[in-house]
Amino acid sequence: MGDYFCKHCLVHGGSSRAEESRAAPFRFRKIRAKPMPALACYPEMHYNKKIGFTTKKNGVYRKMTATVIQKLKLDAGSGNEIYVKRDDLLPFSIGGNKVRISEAFYADMQAKGCDTMIIYGSRHSNLCRVLSNLCCSRGTDCVMICSHEADEETAATNNTALIEWAGAQVVNCGKQEIAQTVERVMSEIEERGGKPYYIYGNKFGVGNEGTAASAYADAYAEIQTYEKECGKEFDYIICPSGTGATQTGLICGHLLSGDRKKILGVMISSRETKRAYQVIEEGIRDYFAKHNLTLPEDYASEIHLLDQYRQEGYGKYDARIEACIREQYRANSLPLDPIYTGKAFWGMQEYLKTAGITDSRILFLHTGGTPLFFDYVSKAIQRSSEM
Repeated sequence: MGDYFCKHCLVHGGSSRAEESRAAPFRFRKIRAKPMPALACYPEMHYNKKIGFTTKKNGVYRKMTATVIQKLKLDAGSGNEIYVKRDDLLPFSIGGNKVRISEAFYADMQAKGCDTMIIYGSRHSNLCRVLSNLCCSRGTDCVMICSHEADEETAATNNTALIEWAGAQVVNCGKQEIAQTVERVMSEIEERGGKPYYIYGNKFGVGNEGTAASAYADAYAEIQTYEKECGKEFDYIICPSGTGATQTGLICGHLLSGDRKKILGVMISSRETKRAYQVIEEGIRDYFAKHNLTLPEDYASEIHLLDQYRQEGYGKYDARIEACIREQYRANSLPLDPIYTGKAFWGMQEYLKTAGITDSRILFLHTGGTPLFFDYVSKAIQRSSEM
């Protein structure tokens, strides 16, 4: 096989490493579960390109209530005001930014006439948890392609269990084998008469960046509404940056509004920094192209990534991040996890200190991951019992 450049793992194809697991033979099974009825307290959500997220109750669509923005109790020595947009409280599948993004993917799948969703992620993946839950609730077949780093922890997580509960068919593969596995799964589904939809576009994970970005381009309006109602404007918006979709959407909203904010992404993954910038650029271009909008010439100058706080890559953390998680729970009742939000929050705190940022208003986007917070609590309890 010739060389290829894969967005997912950033490696050249045709080579393999001994430590990577071999992909198991894939045999697609039709699920066709009946859609689960929406609970009264959690009405069915829908995504509309014109008005964003809506809920349907008694046959009437209403715009989904914006998530709360919470002001934190922090050290006042710097003069900074820190706020958190609590997207971890979105009312579906234990919340998180992936609720918005999943609805955007699902709407795109329907628009393209596909009937089977193919998702990708690790056993920690919040996106796979929400997408598998969304597909299950709407009676749509879902296949998850699951890979992990060579030295990544392989124990099951709460997200793993919830993905299994949702009935997603999980196909494991090595990091070097993602593109081949995507191609193989799509072919199998097509041979059985299905119409597969891979959330990231083609088998290399390219071609659908603007869809995920649309979720937070729309959510940006919620932040602006809060600012108008409170008479305050944020100087910085800071979020975890893994796939880059959330940050891409926020930057798109910022570019369309023409405001003066600075959008910062704290990198939590093992992705090379140069490639991370490229992925966000591609997402911005794709979003503007899909919506027939004029892209500002200097758009790339609005991309800011902090790669110095990722602790050697995805899933890696140390005592400083653990201390941050405990402190924010005690002081502000914030559930943070060491994979995404805890690492990013700690990185934000360190950046504000080292960059000498003072007397500013900062909004941190809590992207969810509550099941991973409880994973961490369980590990902490286990460690304490062993001491």
